[in-house]
Parts: sequence; structure tokens; C-alpha cells
Amino acid sequence: MDTTLFQPIPGMADLAAPEVLLWQRLEEQARRIMPLYGFTEIRTPALEYTPVFTRALGETTDVVQKEMYTLADRGGRSLTLRPEGTAGVIRYAAGQGAAADGARLYYVGPMFRCERPQAGRKRQFHQLGVEALGEPNPAADVEVIALQQHLFQSWGLRDFTIDVNTRGLPDDRPAVAQGLAAAVRPQLDALCADCRRRFDTNILRLLDCKQESCRQVIAALPDMATFMSAPARAYLDEVVRLLAQLHLPARVNPRLVRGLDYYIHTVWEIRHPALGAQDALSGGGRYRITQGEKNFDGVGFAAGLERAVMAVQHDQPGWLAAIQPDAPVSLVALGAAARDANLQLAQELRQRGCACGLDLGDRSLKAQMRAANRAGSAWAVIRGERELAAGAAALKDLRDGQQTELKLEDVVAKLIAATGPTRVAPAPG
Repeated sequence: MDTTLFQPIPGMADLAAPEVLLWQRLEEQARRIMPLYGFTEIRTPALEYTPVFTRALGETTDVVQKEMYTLADRGGRSLTLRPEGTAGVIRYAAGQGAAADGARLYYVGPMFRCERPQAGRKRQFHQLGVEALGEPNPAADVEVIALQQHLFQSWGLRDFTIDVNTRGLPDDRPAVAQGLAAAVRPQLDALCADCRRRFDTNILRLLDCKQESCRQVIAALPDMATFMSAPARAYLDEVVRLLAQLHLPARVNPRLVRGLDYYIHTVWEIRHPALGAQDALSGGGRYRITQGEKNFDGVGFAAGLERAVMAVQHDQPGWLAAIQPDAPVSLVALGAAARDANLQLAQELRQRGCACGLDLGDRSLKAQMRAANRAGSAWAVIRGERELAAGAAALKDLRDGQQTELKLEDVVAKLIAATGPTRVAPAPG
């Protein structure tokens, strides 16, 4: 038998308990915080027409040239698994017309890139992102950075840092490219093969290279902003002023570029030491994307959830104990009649917000009690023919071994009180 069939594809992973509990907690916190800033959820398809990405991200970006999963449908149309979330949201906004003006949307879901798997970077990975559509405004950029800090602090992260920079305006790009090219050209032979290619196709991508030989060349380059217009530099200055006003600990990093062509003005990255050399936890910025004949301006960020999980596990080593769900109640039956009655009791308890499990077979009392202990149950409710006839049950506290016999309605009341209030609405009618 081919045992590889039981393994996920390299670069992709199964996600199950206990780690999935942390994922759920991060997503729950995000869904609590996003509405505070006026964001609502959007769920776009994982598969889009390829031009949705090539036009938005730029034909010369590494994502488009090397990392997209692209296929053809039966009609020969080119389709791509989404490598990022912004382009699909803008495609949706373009279809909404004027109704999308000022939209504030967030998404959570899987993305796909065919790249070399490494710690915190998968071929199928997951992102939580936001998109706030609207004209360029430094205050809007700072608001989104503030949201991101709020979110990360709610996750228990402490050791992250925020780097900001500017990509300037589209009209600045020829001057920036020419200025950087003039500074790099004398040292072209010191660059890696990828950077020598980027020198001719997209020189800004040199600034993102992680090769040590290239880093030495990059460190000596002039700041991009020196080649930009006065309005572009003033925009960054205002972002920095507002960040300081909100006491957000951001620093200007003149080597920060971000890898996609749609960025203008503010770009930023949030870094965390738990992630090693590839320490980017999240990135964002202001963008301008053309769909049809219309430009869409907005600002947003995307946070990789795999990397966020690594950072939380670093900053909160006791995370598992802190997010354990309520201990369940185990219903133990002695005989077929008690088993049927326990099925009814389980439904009542569950509808009133009490987690419980029960044996649906005919195992012995000893086997059922062992199962209750393995499940981490706090209580066991034991019923046989005698208890059914008396309308009672034996309630055993599995933490201290104390057992009492109570009327069934008193057992239910005690369990509900111990596990919290009802968490479902009553049935209509």
C-alpha cells in the first residue's frame, strides 16, 4: 500500500486538536475586534480567473512569475488558486460599483503559493486580512495599523515591532528606479542571479533580497524617498506624526518595499523574533488597483495565521491551559432504557449550553467511567432502571470522587449552573 496517500501534500498540513483550539481563539478574537473598527466579513472564492491576480499584482512580481498555482478549465480559461486576498476583494468591489465606495471588509481563509516550504510558510497557508477602500489619507493608514496592533495585543503578542516606509506615488517610480539603478550598477557583479535579473525587470525587488552579499550592497544605497516628490515625502511624514500621536511603536525602515506592484504611499511590516530569519509576521500598505476602467484605492494588511500561531506559542507558553473548553459531562447508562433516556437528556443539556458525551453502545459501567475520565469530564451522571423509576440520577464529581443522588431536575440545574448560561436562543414558536 502507498502510505504517502495518508500524508498531506508537502507544504500543506492537517490541523487538529489541540493546536486547532488556538486557531479558533485567534479567529474568535478577530471577529470580536473587527466590528469595533467598522469591518464586516467577506468570503471570496479560492479560485479566480488568472487576470484577477496578474493585473493587480504585476507581471514582474515573484508571486506571478514563480509562485502561482494556475490551471485551465474545460473551456481553456486560465484559473488560479488565490495567492493573496486583496485582488479578489477588489474584483468583488468592482462588481458592486458605487455600492463598494468606502467599504471596510475583512477575510479569513486559505491562500496558495508554490514556494519552498519552511517554518511558518506553507504552500497552502492561511491569512487574516482587511481592506479599507477610500482615497489616500494618512489617517486611514494609521487607523489600520492601530487595528492591527490592537488585534495582535488581543492575541497576547508582546515582542513584535512595526516598520513603515513609503512607496511614493506612481509618478515617482521612474525617478526612484533610475536613482537606485545608478547606485547599484557599479556593484552589479556582487548581486545574486535573481537580483541581477530584477535589476532590469523590477529594481525595487532588490531591496527585499535576503542573500548576505546582496544585503551588503543594499545597506549602502540611498533612501528611496530621496528620489520621490515632495508630496510623497510629506505623506510619510504625516503618517509618522499620527503614529506617534497614538503611541504606536513604529520605526521608519527605508529599505522596506513590500513585494507587490500595487502599493503606493505607506507600506509596513510587523516582525516577531520567534519566526527566525524570515521574521515577517504581517505586512500591509496603501494600494491602487485598476479593475476595468476604474482605479480602486485602499489600505489593508494580511497576517499569516501559521506564523501568528508560532508567535503566540512563543509569547504565551501556557496558551493551551488558558483556552481549554469547559470540561464535558459524561452520561453513563446501565441498560438499554437508560441509554435511550440519556440520549434525551444529552439533547436537553446541549441545547442549554452544556457539553456532554454518552455511550451509545452497551459497554459496562467500568468501561463507561474509564471513557469519562479519558475525556476529561468533570461530572458523570449515572442512571439505571432504579434511577429511571425514581426520576433521579447519581451525580459523581470526577475531580474529587464525591457522589450524590439527586432528582433529575436538580441534576440538570446543577450542571447548567456549573457550565454557564444558556448559549442558544430558544426555538421559535
